[in-house]
Amino acid sequence: MAHFVNPFTDIGFKIIFGQSASKELLITLLNELLSGEHHIEDLTFLDKEDRSDNHHDPGIIYDLYCRTSTGEYIIVEMQNRWHANFLDRTLYYICRAISRQMDKPSSSDVALPSEPYPGGVLRESPVPYGTRYKLPSVYGVFLMNFKEQGLEPKFRTDTVIADRDNGKVVNPHFRQIYLQFPYFTKELAACETVYEKLMYVLKNMNHWSRMPDALKEQVFKRLEQLAAVANLSEENRIAYDKAMDRYYVNRIVEEDMQREWEEKFQRGMEESRRKGMEQGLEQGLEQGLEQGRKESLLSTACKLKKMGLSAEQIVQATGLTREEVENL
Repeated sequence: MAHFVNPFTDIGFKIIFGQSASKELLITLLNELLSGEHHIEDLTFLDKEDRSDNHHDPGIIYDLYCRTSTGEYIIVEMQNRWHANFLDRTLYYICRAISRQMDKPSSSDVALPSEPYPGGVLRESPVPYGTRYKLPSVYGVFLMNFKEQGLEPKFRTDTVIADRDNGKVVNPHFRQIYLQFPYFTKELAACETVYEKLMYVLKNMNHWSRMPDALKEQVFKRLEQLAAVANLSEENRIAYDKAMDRYYVNRIVEEDMQREWEEKFQRGMEESRRKGMEQGLEQGLEQGLEQGRKESLLSTACKLKKMGLSAEQIVQATGLTREEVENL
């Protein structure tokens, strides 16, 4: 059994990043992802379930949902398996996280001082139009253990709302970061930053018996403590064992599906080649017959011409064009 939990299982991801004891590790991960853009000092874990008032909508359960000490909201999702419309789901998650802020008035939504109506009747001044639409930034971070066809074939993709022509960001409050781990191919010796080392560890740690000596930063010592299977509580150990059983079953199913797809693709290619060859033979035969017929007609036309028949008579007899007859 591996020494460390697999971060691409629900329980493994929760153990590493989703408990109060791992908050410091999550902050480090997010700050490395947002380096040069935003720095998080502290954050609070929020209720991960977004219940819906619509009985047709079961709502959303995020993997991690938190708010920073400066008011930004962050969704962190781990997705082990590809599924259809994954990018649409991530967009929906972000939009739901944005829309739920409208149901929670901020301190900027308080009414302004009262003003008198004509006749001395007091009334509250309305909140200025648009104030209630002032939103905090919402970040979505998606760790993906698969390749998504809708994204560029690279490890990290950052999306923003931007002008299509010049790329200038139009609204800074909407942000998505996609990490496709199959495209992360760096070896540890080539990882220069804490960010790169973290990505390397997350991708490979499930196969290790100990943390590599080259990882000397404090964050990896903390990760080693949190992720060690031997340090799990009995409850988490039972849940983790069940999660790994599901993980292995899913991988087997995926491999079988991939193998079946490849076999179907190969059969399809062979069938296409066969049909192409048959079609080519038929076309070649037809072209050969046509060429032979044409040569036979030209030979006949030559004989008729030598016999003294006019061009018009030869055209009528052979079906050749007048130009073909005159060129003989």
